[in-house]
Amino acid sequence: MEQETFSIEELSKMNKGTLMEQLGIEYLEARTGYLKARMPVDERTFQPMRILHGGATLALAETLASIGSALMVDREKFDVKGQHVSADHVRSARSGWVIGEAVIMHRGRSSHIWSVDIKDEGGHLISTCRVTIFVVKKRNPQE
Repeated sequence: MEQETFSIEELSKMNKGTLMEQLGIEYLEARTGYLKARMPVDERTFQPMRILHGGATLALAETLASIGSALMVDREKFDVKGQHVSADHVRSARSGWVIGEAVIMHRGRSSHIWSVDIKDEGGHLISTCRVTIFVVKKRNPQE
């Protein structure tokens, strides 16, 4: 598979006015089949016990997989949509940043499967996630 690197600035522009902007997600690295981003652990992403909310973790994982898949398809012909997200939360985070790394595990014609590990700044595993993305042919507007 040919490796292509993508502009962090262009990816960041897509976050304007979205959940990703609200959560403070920042892209760090993007290439074919791999995406890395960080998210703050603060009042935007806490649950009431003042630890990282599992839902915020899942939002980071699905964001990485969805953007990763979008970068691998012809977006004029195909849409990508999240189908399934699962996670095992193994440790909590109380401050700083968490870093998500998404790696493509399966690249089919109609689905992509991603493995996403989310770690704290010390490299400790917080959550490990699996994300399935549908690759759907866009409909002709005249249909």
